[in-house]
Amino acid sequence: MSDAILKNDAFTSRGITKVYGEGETAVHALRGVTLHVPSGELVVLLGASGSGKSTLLNILGGLDRATEGTAHFFEQELTDMTDKQLTQYRRHHVGFVFQLYNLMPSLTARENVELVTEISDNPLDPSEALELVGLGHRQDHFPAELSGGEQQRVAIARAVAKRPTVLFCDEPTGALDSTTGRQVLRVLQDVNKELGTTVMIITHAASTAAMAHRVIEMSDGAIREITINKNRLNAEEIEW
Repeated sequence: MSDAILKNDAFTSRGITKVYGEGETAVHALRGVTLHVPSGELVVLLGASGSGKSTLLNILGGLDRATEGTAHFFEQELTDMTDKQLTQYRRHHVGFVFQLYNLMPSLTARENVELVTEISDNPLDPSEALELVGLGHRQDHFPAELSGGEQQRVAIARAVAKRPTVLFCDEPTGALDSTTGRQVLRVLQDVNKELGTTVMIITHAASTAAMAHRVIEMSDGAIREITINKNRLNAEEIEW
């Protein structure tokens, strides 16, 4: 793997394995994953539950450590970082969006976003972040006053407000209906296009793959296939 590839890729990995436990009860969550993710792409990690996609996201996102192998964020080796360095990496470069919205119920939409901007070096204004996800008119509402899709969009606004280099989304539409799910995917497409953020979406929904630049299919802890989409769909065109 050349230096040129590392300079152009948001992520590169070689032979990543992850084993939980020991002996006969050991669980091999990842089995030698090698891949590269070019900067600025929207990538879908596709696979059934237990395929290893969330484990891979956690390692690339600095939430977990590989058992063996190497992973780089541009030219920085993630697998060699200390806990403190990983904390700084997550703080300055990574945004996370999960299936559960994890909003503070006692805070308005704007105040939930402000939680991130107050500790960021060069954040978006909270109102600007909410405008980006189509919720500028709802910024003074509390989570209980918002629909599930609106709450998820607040969570996305909170994640992108610190201007992350990469946005990791783990089943972001898993709890949403088809119409609302497409709205959330549209927001993620807009974040990728307008901010240039590398977006990685984990899902078991094969139809979502049609909007990606790159689709990484996983099975039993390994990459089964990588597909490059020459003709991408807009989120609104995806069949649910």
